[in-house]
Amino acid sequence: MFSRILAAAILLVVGALLVVGLWPQLFGLATAPLVAQVVSLRGLAIAAALVLAVVFTLTALLAPPMRRFAASLALMLLVFALVSTAVLATRGFGGQGFQTANDSDVTVLAWNTLGDEPGSRAIADLALDSGAEVVVLPETTRATGEEVAAMMGDAGVAMQSFTAAYDEVSKARSTTLLISTALGEYFADEELRSTSVLPSLIASPLDGSGPRIIAVHAVAPIPGEMQHWREDLQWLKGACVGGDVIMAGDFNSTIDHYSGLGVEGGTVGECVDAAVASDNGAVGSWPASLPALLGSPIDHVMATANWTVTGMRVIQSHDGFGSDHRPVLAQLSPAG
Repeated sequence: MFSRILAAAILLVVGALLVVGLWPQLFGLATAPLVAQVVSLRGLAIAAALVLAVVFTLTALLAPPMRRFAASLALMLLVFALVSTAVLATRGFGGQGFQTANDSDVTVLAWNTLGDEPGSRAIADLALDSGAEVVVLPETTRATGEEVAAMMGDAGVAMQSFTAAYDEVSKARSTTLLISTALGEYFADEELRSTSVLPSLIASPLDGSGPRIIAVHAVAPIPGEMQHWREDLQWLKGACVGGDVIMAGDFNSTIDHYSGLGVEGGTVGECVDAAVASDNGAVGSWPASLPALLGSPIDHVMATANWTVTGMRVIQSHDGFGSDHRPVLAQLSPAG
């Protein structure tokens, strides 16, 4: 009798945990410790659930005394994997088509370089090859940003370079933003409040014509930083309310973490996520060591309703270039 009660209790607990993992927003737990980390890796969770489902299925077949208990666990894990796959399917497993760009389009490249690791040449080549007018480089120092801008200038693409740094010791505490001079003259408003632990950077057009561009680097939801992480998400919401905004970079968060942060149909504030809008929302950008569909889509390009997403992809050709993040590239066209 006791073993049956224990088995039933275990099944109830496992079932509750799987339901929370499927849709933590329903319980207001998407930004809770442990849940925030697990839900950010839905693809990996699906793979783990399928492996465990096979293990428990074999246990049910080979160990008759545990048949009912093991079979129940296997069924629960299989349902979790199937429903989670359906959730990811609504976000998209990778639509890489780009419409033909015209002069009014803006192409945005974002790449957390893990402290300049790919090197200036690799960053500049990728930016040039992708035709980027906006290049967002979290964990990239001022010196590297200026070198990339100079290399792009030598190739005939003049770029303005801006860097925000909380200190000169850790490269992770620098964020660099490059903006093509073809978009007009910009200035970085260093008086504006930024993200808490790692710097984000806001650049505005000098003549007031054009989008405000935000280079994002939110802190990761790791032990000791959870409150700062939640504060960063709230800052991002406020940064994309009102006006014409493009923001991109390392958000250290996924669609699952943005419940309650959208305003007027936006994903975060009034900004819409380019990956979900283009059927790329399930493609992971971190870590680059994992297959993209098992990784976490924490690097984003977002924009207000002034823009329509006409192309987006997570670039997987640079996984061996030193960074633990994949670059993300989006093409934005003026709405209407």
